[in-house]
Amino acid sequence: MAQCRFSSSLLLLRLRSARRSTASLSPPTSSTTLSSASSTIPKSPSPSSTTPSPSPPPPPLTSHAFHLLIDIVAKVRQYDVAWQLILEMDRHNLTPTAATFLILIRRLIASGLTRQAVRAFDDIETFVLTRPTAQDFCYLLDTLCKYGYVKLAAEVFNKRKHDYVADVKMYTVLVYGWCKIGRFDMAERFLRDMIERGIEPNVVTYNVFLDGICRKASLHPQDRFERTIRNALKVFDEMSSRGIEPDVTSFSILLHVYSRAHKPELSLDKLKEMRERGICPTVATYTSVVKCLCSCGRLEEAEELLGEMVRGGVSPSAATYNCFFKEYRGRKDSESALKLYRKMKEDRLFAPSVHTYNILVGMFLQLNRVEIVREIWDDMKESGAGPDLDSYTMLIHGLCGKQKWREACQFFVEMIEKGLLPQKVTFETLYRGLIQSDMLRTWRRLKKKLDEESVTFGSEFQNYHLKPYRR
Repeated sequence: MAQCRFSSSLLLLRLRSARRSTASLSPPTSSTTLSSASSTIPKSPSPSSTTPSPSPPPPPLTSHAFHLLIDIVAKVRQYDVAWQLILEMDRHNLTPTAATFLILIRRLIASGLTRQAVRAFDDIETFVLTRPTAQDFCYLLDTLCKYGYVKLAAEVFNKRKHDYVADVKMYTVLVYGWCKIGRFDMAERFLRDMIERGIEPNVVTYNVFLDGICRKASLHPQDRFERTIRNALKVFDEMSSRGIEPDVTSFSILLHVYSRAHKPELSLDKLKEMRERGICPTVATYTSVVKCLCSCGRLEEAEELLGEMVRGGVSPSAATYNCFFKEYRGRKDSESALKLYRKMKEDRLFAPSVHTYNILVGMFLQLNRVEIVREIWDDMKESGAGPDLDSYTMLIHGLCGKQKWREACQFFVEMIEKGLLPQKVTFETLYRGLIQSDMLRTWRRLKKKLDEESVTFGSEFQNYHLKPYRR
């Protein structure tokens, strides 16, 4: 750690001395080096008078290539090597830019080396010979906030806000950071400080603050929900008083709160207000309302809203349809789920996600509709969306529960061959089931297959040794 701490200063001194030396001494060119080296090597007699054509020179290194290398070595925390590469850029007549240092800064912050990141930011002016811009400073603040180092970001901002012209973007980043760690009092303080300094917040600033208030708020019991809504509506009122019109994101944040609190009437009223204001709902907006209606058992209204959504030119997403499938699963309404699924396939409005397929596979397994499970499974494989580890785990456990051991073994082997390591509980469930069903030979064949494929999983497989099972 101490070596990493002084890397930038040591390499900075080396760079200065290198630049002074290059003013009086020019390094030998590659052609001079090659010619001098070739003169010392005895030439062997050539069988023919024709000489082979010289190989083309390697392409020169570019700044982009150095940036990739710096990012790779910094990702594995080889920061001394990263600094050395920055020094090498100067030797290749490539001047490091602010973007070079911002790559290193992001990796340092991700590793928790925040003070070193700030020092690297200070070194930009010496290496690049120009001051970092306000945009570069904003990047430093944004990266610190995204990784949770908001207090340090605020400290750096307060010390240097007079060196850079603080703008709405910098303040928005800091408001986001305080909201991210749940310090809404500090977020509001920075919002007020911003206004006092004559910097007008925009709709993005207010949306960030609004999202911070609503996103992680506890909505139960009722008084907490009412307090959250009061605080959110205050933000709406302040936006209106400052002449800032709430946009679709503002309304979507509020609709998400209503959906979480299972308030269908309020959701529909707010959606109606959006339309009256001339704001077109997005797929995320519609999905929040559909989810609220489905979770409250109002499927007919949700289906009407889905039709209205399609007619309005907004294509439903996988998350939109998943709201219906989850409600059908809760009601054990296989016919409605199958009807909607086949309608989705015919309309081809969107490609179902692996989560959609998993909901349906689990539902029809519970209802013992194995033929439908096969159809959905084949569709999932054909679409390329899956199956994933959760898909195989759910299917194998479902088949084991119905004592369909051979089918379970078939999918188990398929899972292994795809390089998906089953969970230990899946091993144990299949093992117990086969032993209890007097299928010891099947288990031995399965165990042999596992041993053959164990190289794929490495050390993780070592924890999966099963104890002998006694009936």
